[in-house]
Amino acid sequence: MSERHLETLARRWRNGRDQGIASICSAHPWVIEAALRASPSPMPVLIEATCNQVNQDGGYTGMTPRSFRSFVVEIADRISFDTQRLIFGGDHLGPNPWKHLPADEAMRGAEQMVEAYLEAGFTKIHIDASMGCRGEPATLGDAIVAERATRLVAAAERTAERKSTRPVYVIGTEVPTPGGATHAIAELAVTSPEAAIATLAAHRSAFSSAGIADAFARVIAIVVQPGVEFTQDRVVAYDPTKATRLRNVLDTEPSIVFEAHSTDYQTPSALSALVRDGFPILKVGPGLTFAMREALYGLDCIMAERDPKHRENSLRAAMEQAMLADPAHWRGYSTGPAEAKRLERHYGYSDRIRYYWPSPRVQKAVSRLLAALGTAPISETLISQFLPRCYPAVRAGALEPQPMALVLQSVRLSLDPHLAATISGNNQETGGDA
Repeated sequence: MSERHLETLARRWRNGRDQGIASICSAHPWVIEAALRASPSPMPVLIEATCNQVNQDGGYTGMTPRSFRSFVVEIADRISFDTQRLIFGGDHLGPNPWKHLPADEAMRGAEQMVEAYLEAGFTKIHIDASMGCRGEPATLGDAIVAERATRLVAAAERTAERKSTRPVYVIGTEVPTPGGATHAIAELAVTSPEAAIATLAAHRSAFSSAGIADAFARVIAIVVQPGVEFTQDRVVAYDPTKATRLRNVLDTEPSIVFEAHSTDYQTPSALSALVRDGFPILKVGPGLTFAMREALYGLDCIMAERDPKHRENSLRAAMEQAMLADPAHWRGYSTGPAEAKRLERHYGYSDRIRYYWPSPRVQKAVSRLLAALGTAPISETLISQFLPRCYPAVRAGALEPQPMALVLQSVRLSLDPHLAATISGNNQETGGDA
């Protein structure tokens, strides 16, 4: 049922039924657990991993596609979630992890990665070969991108045939490339309809020339820029009026929809408008770990109020030490004086802090915090002060005032607008963001 859900997505969106799906792009176990618990039965849940995060070499998580899939399934089994509802996707699969190498060498790594994703049972594959490799321009023309994408899809199809699976594909890319914006955005250009049409035409032609036209029939979406993005301190909100011409592209492509990346932090009405305008696949990731960090920092403050000595061994202090010891994940995303950089690395929308949760120093600090908080109910007044988004549910008796319950609820509250926008009956404009 889950794979069929994506194959029929374009038709259902046009018919106004089950109009979309939220794509959860995170490797944090608490985010994944919260997403599984939040999704209403029997709707499928789409979990995606990116090329830099998970690949045959381990990525920055240390997980291969197979181990990532097992990791998610283990979480699902632990909370009695029906694993038949899971859909696994690979995001930005292409030469990006090896773009410092010559193109042919980088493409060989990308082919191996795509094959590993298919072998592991991933069925939604976003192919992105848009980035230049050593000695090439940063971005490439449609013909080269389509040729390289075709090479990767051909590798995927060979693996799929061997495993008797039927993957669906997403093509195209947004600006910026994987990892998020590294600079302030003055004004974000929406993809022109001409550019979207050219991308589709180049890929359709390349697939046909390579003898894999059947694979193009399983291209369910194209990634374009609808005018949404976020930097460290700014969210670019979706403006439907700027995407009107782009929306018309779908009138001539009845089996394809748009996929929207970087939809984190968009308002509920903006997410609903995106789905209405042809973006029924809404990707979200950093916004979820951002909410998790808010909750953990809130609990850190609560513990400091209970015991002022906790400030000396706080989670926030341990995180600061971890980030300063290894600045590779945030340095290129922060600018300005030292104090501005400090605030950005902890509180920036880009959520570069998400790379540090696996750090042994940070994991030890999280465990120490949860142990110190114990099992006694947390005071409602402290929840009101430091975790105000959770306070109404606690007051209503719908949420236990326990640390992990509060963390999972914080993630769920961040995800709920995406679920509401993509589930049939909830994706109409409401005229507000309530």
